[in-house]
Parts: sequence; C-alpha cells; structure tokens
Amino acid sequence: MDLAALADFNLVAVHGGFGRANRAVGRPKATLSRRVAELEQGLGVRLIERGGRVLRLTEEGRTLHERTAGLMAELAEAGEAVASRAPIPRGRLRVSAPVVFAHVALARIGARFALAYPQVELEIVADDRVIDPVEEGYDLVIRINPAEDARLVGRRLLQDERLLVAAPGVARPALARKLGAEVPVRAVMPAAASAGTLWRMRGKGGARVLRPEAILKLSSLLMVREAVLAGVGAALLPKLLVAEDVAAGRLACWGTEDGAAVEIWALYGSRRLLSAKVRAFLDALIEAFAEGGAIPGP
Repeated sequence: MDLAALADFNLVAVHGGFGRANRAVGRPKATLSRRVAELEQGLGVRLIERGGRVLRLTEEGRTLHERTAGLMAELAEAGEAVASRAPIPRGRLRVSAPVVFAHVALARIGARFALAYPQVELEIVADDRVIDPVEEGYDLVIRINPAEDARLVGRRLLQDERLLVAAPGVARPALARKLGAEVPVRAVMPAAASAGTLWRMRGKGGARVLRPEAILKLSSLLMVREAVLAGVGAALLPKLLVAEDVAAGRLACWGTEDGAAVEIWALYGSRRLLSAKVRAFLDALIEAFAEGGAIPGP
C-alpha cells in the first residue's frame, strides 16, 4: 500500500472533502484526487462516493480511515521527532519572489534569516515571471494567486488587497450622485494597464466606480508608489506596498478595491524531501506574517 496515497486519503477524510483539505494544508486538489484514485485502484475498492455536494466515505473507506488514521498520526510524530534532530540548516538556498513582495518584505526577512542561519547561503531573486522552480533550480518560490500545480505544494502566507491611495494634498473626486456611475480621477497607472480600465471600490450600498485618467504610466509598481507620494495623482496599489505610508500619514487611503482578496503562497517541489534549510526559511516566512498579514517590522 502506498503510504503517501494513504496519508492523502486520510487527509481528505478528516477535512471532509478535497477542497477543504486543500485549503487546510495547501495540497493541490488535483494531487489529492489522483492519489486517492491510485489508492482505490491498488486496493480494488471504492473509498469515496463521488458526485455529491458533500463527501461521503464508502463502507470500505470508513473502515480504512478508522484503522489507519491513528497509525498515520504516529508515523507523522515519529518523523517530526527525527526531523527535530536534523543537522543545522546549511548550503545554498535559492528563493524566487515577485518584485514588489521581494522589495517590501523579503529583504527584511532575508536579513533576519541570514543572521540566524549563517551557514546558509541565501539568494533571493526578484522576478515577476512564473518561473519553473525545478527547471531553474529554485528551492522555494513565492506566487500570487497560484494556479494548481501537482508538482508544487506549500503554505499560504497571507491575504492582501488593493487600496486606492493618494498624497494627502490631492483632492478626492466627488462621489457620483447615482450609484454605479463612473467618476473620473487623475491617476498614476502601471504601463501594462489596458485602455478602458475601471476601478470598482467598496462603498456603502454597493460598489463605486472610478474611471482613472492616466496622466503618468510607469512600468513598476514601486515607481507608481513614488509618483503617488510626489502628489502626481491617485493609484490602486497593494496594501502590502503602501500600508506603512498610510499608517504614517504619507498617503491617504480613499478606499479598498471591491473583489476577492489576493493570496500569496510559498511553494516548493512536492517530489523533493523538505530540507532543513527550506523548512527553516518557510518557518521564518510563516512567523513573519503570523500577525494577520502585516508587513514584518525592521
């Protein structure tokens, strides 16, 4: 019996579904589904009833879960006990992250990590490309709203959102009398922004719609922030990037973008043993964002 597949089956059984298991531990749903199917094929029995809105174990599935869940927990505890005696993290550690996230957060986290683990040669590369960590030799990658990839697993670090910000001296546009009507606003825009872009902001009674009129376009969000600080116009920027400016009064927040929050994940290869250096850096990331996603302080 494949113990990895059995572990995934018990994970799905405990959390009551593939989606819930995915959200709880970050394992891709496609990987969980494939592993359970392989286990069913190997045993020659159906373990999960598919097709319903609520996961249901078959009689065989319940029996297998009841008889193996405790054993798998003991194996996990044994592994943790061995890992706690693992060697001190050492060697080269390569991390890829989006440019803004790397500049705003990873420089500080990386500095702390380097001081704590001097035997690790940490290299952080700021790159907005969706790189292939296996092909390009990265131990850990940071991704924003990552697509499912059976080769990668990891942890969600935080949820972020976009704020509409401007310098305190910039006049706010008047609200439209009719809810949903477009309100023009002088804006600093990313160079890649498409024509006709609208900003939908949360508001009482419904979303407010702003029509940005670009008076300056820049290729980097870091450059956009600098222009906004200079008073050129308003911009829609990640909270992660401007939260300190808003708290310090350097920028005024005009509202929050309407829509789903942005998720930032740390991912690593699912087929590779999690080394001590990767585990240590992942723990450093999780600890840094444990206070609800705030930017780590200096």
